Amino acid sequence: MTKQSITLVSYGNFEKDFLRKIAEDITREFNFPVNIEENHLDLNEFYNPTRRQYNGNKLLNEMESGYSSVSFKTIGLFRVDIFIPILTYIYGQAILNGSTGIASIYRLKNELYGMKQDENLLLERFKKVVIHELGHTFGLIHCHIPTCVMRASTYVEILDQKSKNLCPLCRKELKIY
Repeated sequence: MTKQSITLVSYGNFEKDFLRKIAEDITREFNFPVNIEENHLDLNEFYNPTRRQYNGNKLLNEMESGYSSVSFKTIGLFRVDIFIPILTYIYGQAILNGSTGIASIYRLKNELYGMKQDENLLLERFKKVVIHELGHTFGLIHCHIPTCVMRASTYVEILDQKSKNLCPLCRKELKIY
C-alpha cells in the first residue's frame, strides 16, 4: 500500500520553486509526501461585488466537493482576497478533521500594508498559513502558545511572530493516521 499524500492545488500563477518550498516544509512538518497540481476555476461565481472579495465558504465547499473523495488532504492555493461572512478577511480556512482547506496569499503581501515588497517574507507567511490550515484538517484547533503555527492569526504581525512549526503540545495532539 502506498503512503497517503497531501495535495496542493494551485489556482493562480504560483512559481514552481515557490510551491516546492512550501511542499518541503509540509513534508517536514507532517511527514507526508506532497503532490502539487495546477487547476483552473472560474472565480466569478465566488465573487461578492459588495465586498469586492471572494467567498471563502464557497471556495472551501468547491474544494470539498472536488477533492474530498479522491484525496487524503488537499489545500487550494489562491491569489484572491477571501472572506467569510463574519470576518472582514481571512488568510485561509479548513474543515476540522476533514480533508480540504484553502489558503490565499493576497493579504500576506507587504505592499498591501505600505511596506517594501519582500518575497522571502511572503513565502514564510504563506507556509505558515498552509501548514496551519493542514493542522485543522488533522484535527488541531487554535493553540494559545504564541510561537505555535496553530495560533490564530488575524493580522500579519501575529503571523510573523509565530513559527512554521507545531508546538510540542499540538504535535502530541496531532491525529495522523
